[in-house]
Amino acid sequence: MRQGYDRFEVDQAIDELKREKDVLLRQAQINKKQIETLQEQCNVVKKRYQQLVGEIAVRERASEEMSRLALREANSIIDNARSNADMIVREAMSTSRQVLIEIARISNESHLLRDELKDKLEKLEEAIDGLELPDSPDLSLISDD
Repeated sequence: MRQGYDRFEVDQAIDELKREKDVLLRQAQINKKQIETLQEQCNVVKKRYQQLVGEIAVRERASEEMSRLALREANSIIDNARSNADMIVREAMSTSRQVLIEIARISNESHLLRDELKDKLEKLEEAIDGLELPDSPDLSLISDD
């Protein structure tokens, strides 16, 4: 023992603190890489979500246009049917039914895609929120003395 402290013991304590610091730094780097990876994945999912939103909008516009066209066609057929016969009316109703079935199918697909994308985004947000970062070490333990 020299001047009130055991130099060997102090050296051991310093070495232990250095090892702990190195471990914590490595863990911080790993955590940083994980966060970066998750952020990249989140960006990819967000980009895909935006693509799907765009596709849904296109499909909805197409669906609306198909509805307008079907309605216009149905009105024209009905006007002609008054003078031509019940057969033309039956054909128009059949066409309208097929268009409505297609619209319903497109709408159902759009809703399923939106729900699936929402689920994936929620899972990714949960993964990011679930990351546990280590507490920073007590800097008072490392002194210049």
